[in-house]
Amino acid sequence: MSSAEVAATAQAPAWKDSFVVGLIGMGDMGRMYAERLSQAGWKILACDREDRYDSLKEKYSANENIEICRNGHLVSRASDYIIYSVEAATIDKVIATYGPSTKIGAIVGGQTSCKSPEILAFEAHLPSDIQIVSCHSLHGPAVDPHNQPLVLIQHRASDEALHKVEEVLSCLKSKFVYLSAKEHDRITADTQAVTHAAFLSMGKAWHANREFPWELSRYVGGIENVKVNIMLRIYSQKWHVYAGLAILNPEAREQVAQYARSVTDLYKLMLEGNFQGLRERVYRARDKVFGGSDSAAWESRPLIEPAILSSFSLGKPSDDTTPRPNNHLSLLAMVDCWAELGIVPYDHMLCSTPLFRLRLGVTEHLFRNTEILDAAIYTAVHDKTYRSDDLEFTFAARGWAECVSLGHFETWEKRFVSTQTFFEPRFAEAKVVGDQMMKKVLESMQGGSK
Repeated sequence: MSSAEVAATAQAPAWKDSFVVGLIGMGDMGRMYAERLSQAGWKILACDREDRYDSLKEKYSANENIEICRNGHLVSRASDYIIYSVEAATIDKVIATYGPSTKIGAIVGGQTSCKSPEILAFEAHLPSDIQIVSCHSLHGPAVDPHNQPLVLIQHRASDEALHKVEEVLSCLKSKFVYLSAKEHDRITADTQAVTHAAFLSMGKAWHANREFPWELSRYVGGIENVKVNIMLRIYSQKWHVYAGLAILNPEAREQVAQYARSVTDLYKLMLEGNFQGLRERVYRARDKVFGGSDSAAWESRPLIEPAILSSFSLGKPSDDTTPRPNNHLSLLAMVDCWAELGIVPYDHMLCSTPLFRLRLGVTEHLFRNTEILDAAIYTAVHDKTYRSDDLEFTFAARGWAECVSLGHFETWEKRFVSTQTFFEPRFAEAKVVGDQMMKKVLESMQGGSK
């Protein structure tokens, strides 16, 4: 045994050898947790749908720390700490099914991106002696959790139970952030709802026009690279990841609705040719969110260095069009929406993830440079190159907002999957470029923060 292993063994709590961690749900995040926790020496009981039992059993047959169970009853009755890692839309049904089987005195938590329905389900279906400490890793399963924010919610639990959860999850080497369920949902909405709506709408607009933007000169370089890469990264994920956040989180629902209103209002000013009105509204929004041109925010290091924005392109465009300025309606509307709702995204840098930093950074890049911002506003009114794309983008933003307001998961899935299928042939290449981009962003985050 190496000296490092001896030290780790010496520091391990006395209860570790008899402590069992249960995982209900073995999707991407569930598997990531199972693999990393088992590597740290924790005994894992895990399950998913019964039709996946045989394949999961075979997959983890060589891992002596992971035992695959046929259902959640078998996991719940024998585990000391149980994490539900299932879709937000089904969390109540799953907890209602397996919650009553929970081991007496166990600790239970969930991994959903929206905590309000999760906590309500725990309170409704768990025995009163069960302690509730929920969690949420604020990153995707493919991102290294090291130094990434990991929210812990001590909802109905002793300090001892919280410390046990901290001990179990410490092997992820994430940064613990302590919030209430309500605080979590507000911050999650503020940092993700509007930006997700923007990039989902971009993809929908390009899909409607049957365009692969990286093949067009007007969508290559700088800000465009980031917009395209983020859009593809979102559509390469599973549809329910974004649906649950938008539909089940009341804070997010209002933000998606306001984003659609902001897009529509700005587009109408463009159609009217109202340059002065558009410029006044955009600058008013900038001053509310970023503090104006003389703000201390501009004096500090930018979230994203310009070199990162221009480094990652998916391919060479055709020569049929000359590169032109873009009006960046999607980003103008993002800041307008934040201004209308009184959101200052910098307030949530504690929960900063690489994607959040990238989305905010590209928006900051546009608004901190007056020359680029004025060019976007001028283009919006005087150049009709993007008018067709902007029309489809406005339709898309309003479509997502209507879907969210009605709470239609089925409609969301159909809208998402149809566009996902359109872009799917480029996901493999986009992942390589996107991962390189995320690595650079992570390096910039470690080099300093705002």
